[in-house]
Amino acid sequence: MVETAVAFAQRLRARFEDALVTVAEPRGEVTLDVTAADWPVAARALRDEFGFEQLVDVSGVDYLSYGSDEWDTDVSSEGFSRGVEGKSAGRFAWGEQPNGAAMSPERRYAAVAHLLSYQHNQRLRLRTFAENDDLPVVASLTSVWPGSNWFEREAFDLFGIIFEGHPDLRRILTDYGFVGHPFRKDFPLIGNVEVRYDAERKRVVYQPVSIEPRVGVPRVIRDDARYQTAIGEAAQRGEGK
Repeated sequence: MVETAVAFAQRLRARFEDALVTVAEPRGEVTLDVTAADWPVAARALRDEFGFEQLVDVSGVDYLSYGSDEWDTDVSSEGFSRGVEGKSAGRFAWGEQPNGAAMSPERRYAAVAHLLSYQHNQRLRLRTFAENDDLPVVASLTSVWPGSNWFEREAFDLFGIIFEGHPDLRRILTDYGFVGHPFRKDFPLIGNVEVRYDAERKRVVYQPVSIEPRVGVPRVIRDDARYQTAIGEAAQRGEGK
């Protein structure tokens, strides 16, 4: 019999007393939040004591502007507001800084490992936040799961997270001379340079971006009420019987 998410979360809380364990219902997604110092210790315990043989992925997260909304989502006869003002995340040129609400989170950069246990048919999300936003550093998990090697290189390349102890931490997706980390929220959506072919020089050249920052589609955060709606409809059907 497969262990329920609630029972699994209780076992995690008993083992990791100083950590935060959350369960996202109705999906039953379990997350274990640990400090950066406990990150490698928790990973080894999850492998050896809880049977998580496989690390599926390691990703970075930038929580700058997390939870903010730059669009008016109130329903009206005029539709959604398109009066976007300021320079929110992504809507600025290279060298400028974003502004707006919720732009200074308590902790900004996180590393997230997704784990899989075949023997117990369970999944777990393990997350930690870097202690320093100026130079985000967390320990590498390559000594626990060697398969984390390229995942950590990708998180380093795109988010600038340093994985201490990684055997070969270098860029993996962008050019070797690329400036910045493109998945950071303070990296402009239009980029910092553009490439074109120069007929006179007969080669490809890099030059500053020539387009202006713009908004194509609204970035809106809404609560998903489908689960609560389904519960309400089921209750109504029960009352009608």
